[in-house]
Amino acid sequence: MAATITRPKGTADIYGADAALWHYIEAHIRKITAAFGVEEIRTPIFENVELFVKSVGETTDIVQKEMYIFEDQGGRTYALKPEGTAPTVRAYIENSMHNMPAPSKFYYISPIFRAERPQKGRYRQHHQFGVEYFGSYSAAADAELLSLAYLFLTGLGVENLTLRVNSVGDKGCRIRYNEALLNFLDARKDKLCGLCRERMNKNPMRVLDCKNPDCQSVLTGAPVPLDYLSDDCMEHFSQLQDNLVSLNVPFIVDKGIVRGLDYYTHTVFEFTSTDLGAQATVCGGGRYNNLIESHGGTPTGAVGFGMGIERLLIILEQQGKLPKLQQNIDIFIGSMGVEGAKKAGQIAYQLRAHGISAICDLGERSVKAQMKYADKLNVKYSAVIGCTELETGKVTVRSMSGGESAEVAINGILKYIQEA
Repeated sequence: MAATITRPKGTADIYGADAALWHYIEAHIRKITAAFGVEEIRTPIFENVELFVKSVGETTDIVQKEMYIFEDQGGRTYALKPEGTAPTVRAYIENSMHNMPAPSKFYYISPIFRAERPQKGRYRQHHQFGVEYFGSYSAAADAELLSLAYLFLTGLGVENLTLRVNSVGDKGCRIRYNEALLNFLDARKDKLCGLCRERMNKNPMRVLDCKNPDCQSVLTGAPVPLDYLSDDCMEHFSQLQDNLVSLNVPFIVDKGIVRGLDYYTHTVFEFTSTDLGAQATVCGGGRYNNLIESHGGTPTGAVGFGMGIERLLIILEQQGKLPKLQQNIDIFIGSMGVEGAKKAGQIAYQLRAHGISAICDLGERSVKAQMKYADKLNVKYSAVIGCTELETGKVTVRSMSGGESAEVAINGILKYIQEA
């Protein structure tokens, strides 16, 4: 017997009832984005590796440890998409979307790839719902984006949800903050891990991302970006808070949030839940005013977020918020004999052409076995066509739940189901 090939570690097969739940989440995504006038964008699952190195930052965990990088037959180096913002920015520039009415609003539902240790809520291939706003520097855009995420999550019934907001300021603020943080770290570098000692001189803020408990203990009392904001940046952050209050979106200011990517400016935020253990972040994002210009586009204010769908499903399951979805089939048309099967297939095809879900037997099973099959599929109605039905032109249509039945013309099944 040949060896069984299994799926790659850190991936999942989605089918049956699980696929129905994904459709449920995706329907909510499309409903909320339509309410905010956000259009869908689809980008390739692989891009030139330089796109992510330049966008995310060469000192980030994503670039240093987690990207799936490969070389094709032509010697070109690509990376499987490790996050959704950079490809959307690339598409915005390449397709001259700056000529569109501003702000341009996009959402995506995309597979994301990270070569990391799989654990609950974290996969090597997971799926992300993301929204990006291009063309506004206003704090009102940040607040609207956050209100979109808030309404989406609360609309699904997510409980124990906390929005945490912070600001990392602009380039000038970052220079002042990095200098203060570097001085703090330099006095304690002997207690840092080797990777943190390497990072602190290239990008001190990346040390804050270290998961090493010893390094985290060293960071107690470290400077925070909020204390190094310019007057303009502090005003932007104040306006964000005022807008959130006016929208009735609850939040707290969390000075410790910096996010893990280099492109963020001004606003950074996370939605967290206490029902996901160590992986508490449900949604994260922020503003990135310099990213489009750094990739050759015109200076453009931008803000966005990413949300892991697998994590969201875990939270909804733990909180008992997932609906019990069943396949919705209108009628099963059983059959006896070759001619009965042929007629059942014809009627099923007619029903399907009119938007009615219909299935028939494809396995030449007994009528009893066919009815067991129909019952498992939770169909609403059933009918069986055999020699008698073909001779009389009539068939009995039964309700599978109530047991009521009616005799109708075989060619009148469509009308009966439409009127039922």
